[in-house]
Amino acid sequence: MVTPRPVDALRALHHDRAPGDPLVLPGPWDAASARVFQDAGYEALATPSAGIALSLGYEDGQVPPKEMFEAVARITRAVDVPVTMDAETGYGLAAKELVDRLLEAGAVGCNLEDSYEGKGSTGILRDPQEQADWLAQVREAAGDRLVVNARVDTFVRGVADPERAIERARLYVAAGADCVYPILAPAEAIPVLRAGIEGPINVLALPDGPTLSELGELGATRITFGPGLLRRTMAALRGITEELGRA
Repeated sequence: MVTPRPVDALRALHHDRAPGDPLVLPGPWDAASARVFQDAGYEALATPSAGIALSLGYEDGQVPPKEMFEAVARITRAVDVPVTMDAETGYGLAAKELVDRLLEAGAVGCNLEDSYEGKGSTGILRDPQEQADWLAQVREAAGDRLVVNARVDTFVRGVADPERAIERARLYVAAGADCVYPILAPAEAIPVLRAGIEGPINVLALPDGPTLSELGELGATRITFGPGLLRRTMAALRGITEELGRA
């Protein structure tokens, strides 16, 4: 029996899923957390840029690329399951160099965002056709070696109309994205997105939102957590330190 490549295993996990049974990808921030998730039985992992930034003492988006790739490499070395990396906006790298760096780090997938930070707290959505062209370059450079998750930042940038997210998502799928990620899409928008987008859809799970199975029933194919699991771990650690102080 031929063992499938990790990238093929990850890609296959996105397809033929029953409603209510989405692909759940915990977000490890270091090797230790990655091993915990693997030991719990998860079939693949998705590193969160914000979680790794927090673990390394940076603000989100401020980790030097070299340190981010090194952190992801430590995670991929620690586990046997496929790992996909949040590569933010691609760090300004040319498509081939980005793909090479991802593969060198052991990642078999990546998130790529379609917005960037502006002045102050504002964010700027990239022209969708320019982003689609960039994704096509990444796909050409990667071939079938990476599962590309194209993030759609309309909701996080204050554009509430799901049709705007659908327009972008369709361009990205046509450019070769394996999955699209309308981050912070409200629960009521997920069925609309599901009806308008061909292929897998990634949804962010929130502490006060629907359960994982409910998100699947709404139309999510894949579920990630961003830095949420690290934040919950930090809250638990604070509880432990309080207990120590009372001992």
